[in-house]
Amino acid sequence: MSSLLMKIEPRGQVGSNKVKQLRKDNILPAVIYKKGDEPKAVQVSEMEFNRVYRVAGTTTVINLELEGKKHPVIVKEVQRHPYKNQILHVDFQELNMDETIKVSVPIVLLNRDNIRLQPSVLTQMLDEVEVECLPNNIPNAVEYDVADMTFDTPVHVKDLDIVNDKNITVLTELDSLVCTLSEPAREVEEEAVEGEEGLEAGEAEDTEETE
Repeated sequence: MSSLLMKIEPRGQVGSNKVKQLRKDNILPAVIYKKGDEPKAVQVSEMEFNRVYRVAGTTTVINLELEGKKHPVIVKEVQRHPYKNQILHVDFQELNMDETIKVSVPIVLLNRDNIRLQPSVLTQMLDEVEVECLPNNIPNAVEYDVADMTFDTPVHVKDLDIVNDKNITVLTELDSLVCTLSEPAREVEEEAVEGEEGLEAGEAEDTEETE
């Protein structure tokens, strides 16, 4: 998997007021975490972060360039304002490229708008799977084509191609349900109403005959 480059700087400002000033200057406070090391307080241009994060997400290795050295990381967490469209803080996890890592990989259902069996309702129960692998083997996403799904063939984790990848261990239960395809509820309700109306009509006829 290819990696991206992001330029960052050490952060000396750690108080809440100083962090607020950073955000006003369109600079994001961040921390680099690494197993066995003290966390590093850093900062990154909001524009620079968005440029890279838009491509990398949480599954692509990013090389952070800090004081002339490169640190391979993934984005571990992005803290956002509860109601403003604003990033408040970023956590990076530094990687040992020779050690496996546990990550959550998003599930992407392909051809959602081209399902051959219509009318139908596609329901996705699982949005991601947890895997363990070397950093360079982390997939951007787990894809599954739902174009040929039927009502009686729900998709489980064991049906995903990633299960057969020898470089990746899937940690999510293989019997976990990913998605199902069902008939629209409205049609079922209409059939039930029609059945009730037919029953009522039949009862009315029986009553008239009795009288």
